[in-house]
Amino acid sequence: MRDRTQGRRNRITMDLLIDFLSRLLTQFQSPSLAFLIGGIALAAAGSKLQIPDAIYKFCVFMLLMRIGLEGGMEIRDANLGEMLLPAAIAVVLGCAIVIVGRYTLAALPGVRTEDGIATAGLFGAVSASTLAAAIVMLEEQDVFYEAWVPALYPFMDIPALIVAILLANIHLARQKGGERERVRPAAIIAESLRGSALSALLLGLVLGLLTRPERVFEGFYDPLFRGFLSILMLTMGIEAWNRLNELRRVAHWYVVYSAIAPLAHGLIAFGLGYIAHVLTGFSPGGVILLAVIAGSSSDISGPPTLRAAIPSANPSAYIGSSTSVGTPVAIAVGIPLYIALAEAVFGL
Repeated sequence: MRDRTQGRRNRITMDLLIDFLSRLLTQFQSPSLAFLIGGIALAAAGSKLQIPDAIYKFCVFMLLMRIGLEGGMEIRDANLGEMLLPAAIAVVLGCAIVIVGRYTLAALPGVRTEDGIATAGLFGAVSASTLAAAIVMLEEQDVFYEAWVPALYPFMDIPALIVAILLANIHLARQKGGERERVRPAAIIAESLRGSALSALLLGLVLGLLTRPERVFEGFYDPLFRGFLSILMLTMGIEAWNRLNELRRVAHWYVVYSAIAPLAHGLIAFGLGYIAHVLTGFSPGGVILLAVIAGSSSDISGPPTLRAAIPSANPSAYIGSSTSVGTPVAIAVGIPLYIALAEAVFGL
């Protein structure tokens, strides 16, 4: 009798695992992932295809404006109390990711402390392209999410960058044997808000909240969203492959960290998002996007901010880790994983 019960449990477990893996493989059919993989394949084959930087920046602006406008329009009618717990989770995760990276990656042999802290800072901050890719995949599969969820972006992005810069400055001051250099969080916040990514997102939020942009949203930004995202994903794929050469020049621990960290961060956020779902009714789509935000690594606002604030850190280490490994893992593995997990947990 006991053997029969155990056999039934094993079959149920195997069926659940097979069902989960089949759902996971289904997610890889997304056009967004196809363009990312296509960019990697072209660069690996030695293609000379290049997307002009001006076009790339314009695509990023369009994507973030569209996300911001929709979020602002939704916030007008939203219950702001529903945002409090997810926003608090975003802040805690952004800070915790950097602090954990300071005492793990930065403590490994062959890793300079400021390089490790800068890398953890990028992985604690948020990738606009990864967020946009996840939104498209959810919309393709008709998965509902609160439109204000993308507004959690700055709640994780800014605290992560501030903590990274604070920790790096404290470390460098100790190295010099002098007094700790005074760090001004207000200046860091202002610099982050002036970054191109957050500026576009916040502009869209304000316009969506205070004006009536429905016509321009429906007639211009929304129809072009997927097309611009495909260009962005293609560019990210090419950039990811090209950055691999930079990553080879630094410690291989960066490769290990940037392959594991996005999924670990995303799964922790998924678990915390599930708690928010139980307590406040946070939607399964919102849980997925929270996991995506936590599992992403900044590709737009973070690098220039950290380059200016931690000039002694090696960009090949933190930008190479984020762009060549972290972002492809977050998009190609993380997003399908969280959607498949949500399907299994919430029965989407």
